[in-house]
Amino acid sequence: MIAPADMEACRAAIRTGSLSFHAASRLLPGRVRDPALALYAFCRLADDAVDETDAKAAAVLRLGARLDAVYAGTPHDAPADRAFAAVVRDYDMPRALPEALLEGLAWDAEERRYDTLSGVLDYSARVAAAVGAMMCVLMRVRDADRLARACDLGLAMQLTNIARDVGEDARAGRIYLPLEWLDEAGIAPAALIADPRPTPELRALVARLLRVADRFYMRSEPGIAALPLSCRPGIFAARHTYGGINTALRRLDCDSVRHRAHTGKLRKAGWLGLSVLRSAAAALTPRPATLHARPAPEIGWLVSAAAQPARGQSRPEAVIDLLGQLRARDMIARNAAASGLDGALDRRRA
Repeated sequence: MIAPADMEACRAAIRTGSLSFHAASRLLPGRVRDPALALYAFCRLADDAVDETDAKAAAVLRLGARLDAVYAGTPHDAPADRAFAAVVRDYDMPRALPEALLEGLAWDAEERRYDTLSGVLDYSARVAAAVGAMMCVLMRVRDADRLARACDLGLAMQLTNIARDVGEDARAGRIYLPLEWLDEAGIAPAALIADPRPTPELRALVARLLRVADRFYMRSEPGIAALPLSCRPGIFAARHTYGGINTALRRLDCDSVRHRAHTGKLRKAGWLGLSVLRSAAAALTPRPATLHARPAPEIGWLVSAAAQPARGQSRPEAVIDLLGQLRARDMIARNAAASGLDGALDRRRA
């Protein structure tokens, strides 16, 4: 059980940090809503810890230590850590799932860019589809078909995020659009970062990414309809709320450089109502064959990992190697900073 004070702190963090999820979570049953809020609070903490600092390698390493402590049953003295440790214990959360999120954040720390759409999906699998798989675990859903559709929804939501934030990311020196798409459109990455503009070519790429996201939203729907009845409205609400961002972007002519797409409270309320209706209708209609579609190559490993219990799982070798690289990089940065400080002190003494 999550301590009441820790649970309230998680609710407050999501209430201010993730309005869309907070709205959708209100439709989840309490047995799923509270652990889901704890999960999202820890994920929000992890994302902010890396995103809001220049020392990203050090931030990822600290997160790795916090995750180690969670799985050792000795979480750090913070509400999100204690709450997530309770979730891990009570739901037998496979370690590979939060480790996937950590790996995605490590890729951000490395400032990776992705040549192909498949590379973007690899990244999205780690930072978003893994969360979808963890949500299934909280619903006691561990069969491959529903897990795959949950991962599809995570991919779709992350692609929506990327499409919405093209300008914001470019101004921060980040590019998540496939580099080969940029090359085909005649857009140089350096030029996009130096002076992001909503050119027809860039807006066409945003529209192209939204079409890919739409396909994953559609692939996810049979899985949502197959969830436990009490869980369907909340997950349908998340699907419609994020899908609504795609619609808002299209209304802006796919200009995510000068504008940030928003969905208003009235629309959100409408989607919540639609989600309740769709959840009821799903009980009366046959399940489509697309429920059993093979997972996309980028998420197959997540589906397999989510089906396994946490007991006996160790940190994946890929993550160990990546954290080792970040540790070396962080040490170099620290030594360089120390050398600069020593040099400044020597000059001051002279």
